[in-house]
Amino acid sequence: MTDQAPAPYAGNKRVLSGVQPSGDLHLGNYLGALVKFARLQHEMETFIFVADLHAITAWQDPKKLKQQVREIAAAYLATGLDPKVATIFAQSAVPAHAELAWVFNCVARLGWLDRMTQFKDKAGKHKERESVGLYTYPVLQAADILIYKATHVPVGEDQRQHLELTRDIAAKFNHDFDAEGFFPLPEALTQGPGARIMSLRDGSVKMSKSDPSDNSRINLTDDADAISQKIRKARTDADVLPEKLEDLAGRAEALNLIGVYAALSQRAAQDVLSEFAGQGFGALKPKLADLAVSVMGPIGGEMRRLLADPAEIDRILGAGAERARAVAAPTLAEVKKIVGYWGE
Repeated sequence: MTDQAPAPYAGNKRVLSGVQPSGDLHLGNYLGALVKFARLQHEMETFIFVADLHAITAWQDPKKLKQQVREIAAAYLATGLDPKVATIFAQSAVPAHAELAWVFNCVARLGWLDRMTQFKDKAGKHKERESVGLYTYPVLQAADILIYKATHVPVGEDQRQHLELTRDIAAKFNHDFDAEGFFPLPEALTQGPGARIMSLRDGSVKMSKSDPSDNSRINLTDDADAISQKIRKARTDADVLPEKLEDLAGRAEALNLIGVYAALSQRAAQDVLSEFAGQGFGALKPKLADLAVSVMGPIGGEMRRLLADPAEIDRILGAGAERARAVAAPTLAEVKKIVGYWGE
C-alpha cells in the first residue's frame, strides 16, 4: 500500500534536493538544508532523495550503505519532512536517474566539467586516481533535477556552479534536439541564514561529517550530554563579545557561535550579539548549550525511535520511490523519443 500522492501545487513549482548517505548528519546539515526541506514541502511540490548513487563516488562499505540510507531517511522524517506531503526516496530505486545521466553525458562537454571546482577540490593533486564517477557526478546531479523537471533547487555557494551546469545541459539538450522548453532551467534557492555553520574546533572551515574530530560537530544523533559538552568545549578566544557584528572580524570561532545561536533561536545575529555584548563566553556557552539541547535533543530521540523500526523506514522509502518512478517515467520516455532510441 502506497502513501497517497500529494496534491498539485499552484504555479507548478517543484523542488528537488538530496543528501549523500556517507556519514552522520550534523548541525550544519540541519540548519543549512533539513530545516529548509521541511518548510519547502508546504510551498511547492517536493522531492527529497537519499543520494546513494552519488555516495559511491567515494568508497562505501556495502555492508553499511543500506543502513546509512535509512539513517538519512530517519533524519528527514525527524526534522519535519512528511511522507504524505513530500516524496522521499532512495536515488538508486529510480533507475531513470542513471538512464538520463547517460544521455546528458553525451550532451555535456569536457570543457564544462573541467571547470568544476568541486572535483578539483576533492581530487587535489591526484585526479588521475579518482573515479570517473567523481568527475561526472555533476552530470548525474543534472539528471537528478531534470528527470522530475524540477524548477527550484536549494543550493549553497559550493553547489551553485553545478546548478549552472544543469541549466547549460538543459538548454543544450533543448536546442540540439529541437525541443525548446522541454526541460526547464531550474532556479537556485539560496540557503539563507544559518546555512554556513563552521567547525566547533576551527572556525575557518565548515562543519563536516568527514572531520576526524567528533568534537568538531554536533551530530543529529547526539544525546543531550554530548551536545552540551561539545558546545562547552568549542574553541573560542579570551576577549569579551563586542556590540557590533563588524567588530567580530578576525574572530571566526566567536562569529560562528553567535551564528549558531541566532540560527537555533531564529533571531538576527546582531540581536544575539547585543544580548551578550561586554560578556565572555562563560556567559554565552551555557545558554547556547541549553538552546542546542532543546532544539536538537528531540531530533536525536526521534531518529533513534525511527531507526529502531527499519521496516517502517523501508516502507516509506518504497512508497516514495514508487511515486518518484511514476513522475520520472514519462520524462524518460519522452527523452528516448526525442533522442531517437530504437523502439521508442
